[in-house]
Amino acid sequence: MRWTARSTAIRTMPHTPPPHRSAHRSHWLVAGLMAAVAALVAACKSAPDTPQTSDSRWPGTDVPTATGPGGAAVAARASAAATARAYRQDAATHLYGLNAHRIYKGKMPPMLYAIGVLEVDIDRTGRVTRLHWMRAPRHAPEVVAEIERTVRAAAPFPVPARLGRVTYTDTWLWDKAGQFQLDTLTEGQL
Repeated sequence: MRWTARSTAIRTMPHTPPPHRSAHRSHWLVAGLMAAVAALVAACKSAPDTPQTSDSRWPGTDVPTATGPGGAAVAARASAAATARAYRQDAATHLYGLNAHRIYKGKMPPMLYAIGVLEVDIDRTGRVTRLHWMRAPRHAPEVVAEIERTVRAAAPFPVPARLGRVTYTDTWLWDKAGQFQLDTLTEGQL
């Protein structure tokens, strides 16, 4: 094979695509970016509020409700938790939502009035079936009674859809003024 000046020049020139191809590619790039932005904006929109209706003629179609602050009815939502530990997060968020005025804001003081560890059994509809103290604050029986009342009043809890029923444990941190935090959502301690 003979090497000529022409063949060398052809071999050393960088390959550039024809101009019509790069224009075609940039068109698809712009279209793809616009579609991604549109999808992002659509994802940020909130769904319209649709009232939940229940049909009492069919068993199991009633949406359980709890009484929130001011006596307003709060519908129980479903929990997608696959473990009791994950469900504990949903239950703590539910309790905080119903007791926002009683949650201690910020870090808890160094000396707490009471600490209790409570195990709660929730059935498939979100109702409390059993409370069991693993560590009760025996020096403060009024706190034990108030925590039990608070948990029972918060029913129905989020429905454990994937678990069927669940037993979860949480630690209650109680200060002298009657405000509390749950260990699951605590902001810490000074």
